[in-house]
Amino acid sequence: MNVYDSARMADVMAPLGYKLADEAEDADLVILNTCHIRERAEEKVYSDLGRVRKARSAKEEAGGKMLIAVGGCVGQAEGEEIFRRAPYVDMVFGPQTYHQLPEMVTRAIRGGGGIVELDFPVEPKFDFLPEQSLPQGRSAYLAVQEGCDKFCTFCVVPYTRGTEYSRSVKEVEAEARKLVAQGAVEITLLGQNVNAYHGIGMDGKEGTFANLIRRLAEIDGLERIRYMTSHPRDMDDDLIAVHGKVKKLMPCLHLPVQSGSDAILARMNRKHKVDFYLNIIEKLRAVRPDIVFTSDFIVGFPGETDIDFAATLKLVETVGYAQAYSFTYSPRPGTPAAVDEAQVPEGVKTERLAQLQALIVRQQIQFNSASVGKTVPVLLDREGKFAGQLLGKSPYMQSVHVQGAHAYAGQIVDVTITEAYQNSVAGMIQSHIERKHVG
Repeated sequence: MNVYDSARMADVMAPLGYKLADEAEDADLVILNTCHIRERAEEKVYSDLGRVRKARSAKEEAGGKMLIAVGGCVGQAEGEEIFRRAPYVDMVFGPQTYHQLPEMVTRAIRGGGGIVELDFPVEPKFDFLPEQSLPQGRSAYLAVQEGCDKFCTFCVVPYTRGTEYSRSVKEVEAEARKLVAQGAVEITLLGQNVNAYHGIGMDGKEGTFANLIRRLAEIDGLERIRYMTSHPRDMDDDLIAVHGKVKKLMPCLHLPVQSGSDAILARMNRKHKVDFYLNIIEKLRAVRPDIVFTSDFIVGFPGETDIDFAATLKLVETVGYAQAYSFTYSPRPGTPAAVDEAQVPEGVKTERLAQLQALIVRQQIQFNSASVGKTVPVLLDREGKFAGQLLGKSPYMQSVHVQGAHAYAGQIVDVTITEAYQNSVAGMIQSHIERKHVG
């Protein structure tokens, strides 16, 4: 979502003559677009601000000027505290007000900074974003939903992003068609709780996420659809059915579960149990046998016992993830879990995380190794680390690198996997025949 928001900030500033700079030292305006989910997010922001401050000093010595802004969720959470700790910052704004950037910049230039915009506007920011946008490339992001009403006890999203808001089907489709016209063949639909989407449909009635996917799949030139991040409670039967019927919907689903213990899920206020989650997995595999799953896990949540942690390991073993993200619990200020008295010692959290990550790595290597010898369609959309190398994503979100394939840049081609590693696979283009030419 932050990648998408950053791109839209550039779109908002383009009519004023601003364009992206390669280095902060060359910029007239530096924006730190921030996330507040992970541990020590604020300290990382202040560390980065110190480096940007040095860049501004160097620019001022050369006779130039630079504005510094902090946007996103840390901006929303910290507010004027940022000015106290970093008084050289000119603007602080939250994720719902970046459409006001041109006005903020003007005020900062005229008044010397100190601009704060943290309100949650009655009118959604999407109504004010420019229709013209910079091309994102072959693989693009599209925000369809924002905010969350679930109020998990560890999460700051409802407080920094607000409650759930869904864009209309008309809006989403128009932006999707624009992205395809600019060259995108793959679109990832974004939301903090994306499958809770309920935007107004073409008929004026509240729509569903399943129907939105069906409609977008009809767009000529759009070859791949993905979405993230989803909540198990909003994985209804109609959306599950879409995974079996819409071939453009890629067979890789990020479905965070956070814990394998019903007791911990209750403390997290996740509103689902392990059996409910596993039932979703079974239903999805029934309609789309080749589907793979990724997930998120929090280790050492307040009150987590050895038995609870063992249940998480059992869940991971049962599902068999292609990839998963795991972290030790870190208190987020203002959330109920942060004041829970049953905090788990740091040493215990660290030890458990090492166990979980070792299991996840084994599964990831097993999944990638099982791909060797198979031929899969890969969107080769990026330069690799080495000369003559291209990178892309398989339908299963594996990073695939191919040598000597520059003639196929930007295309979806059949690649036979020849080698497997922990975080990627390597392959060769099948008979050097493109699967689908784009552009």
